[in-house]
Amino acid sequence: MSIIKQKEQRVAVLIDTQNLYHSAKNLYNAKVNFKNVLEEAVAGRHLVRAIAYVIATEAGDEADFFDALTKIGIETKIKDLQVFYGGNKKGDWDVGLAIDAIRLAPKVDTVVLATGDGDFEPLVEYLKNSTQVEVISFGRSTSSRLKEVSEDFIDMSENTEKFIIAHKRAKHISNKSSAKKYKKK
Repeated sequence: MSIIKQKEQRVAVLIDTQNLYHSAKNLYNAKVNFKNVLEEAVAGRHLVRAIAYVIATEAGDEADFFDALTKIGIETKIKDLQVFYGGNKKGDWDVGLAIDAIRLAPKVDTVVLATGDGDFEPLVEYLKNSTQVEVISFGRSTSSRLKEVSEDFIDMSENTEKFIIAHKRAKHISNKSSAKKYKKK
């Protein structure tokens, strides 16, 4: 399913931040390396726009994360977490991401969606009429149909060292066990 990626192609990268965050957390108990996700998605081509769709929680302790995204060249679109009567919470950007993809498609050669959410299948089908559409996400938590309809699928699960950042405690433990291995030799 691999396609040719040429340097002069104009690329827009749209990141479903919540989807990647929860996939990394559930699959690997880790965080996403968004800098490497962006680099892999762009693949040496001309980046026109990179947008991360993020949710601000009630605690509001995401400011450093949002700043980090901006520093690596990713624009953030922020939506507040909705809290409903009874305590249910909702925070997603599916419609906003889809509208931006449709608006950007005529201005770029490739739209890269960083998500595994199968709800974007109709969007991919629609966009393929006017531009190349690629998907990057963790294959183990990506909709099989989304993989099928995209023109290229980059499976971040195949190179977790590149795409995840292990929690400090997990790094500390693995470093200790590595040190023990070397001492035994």
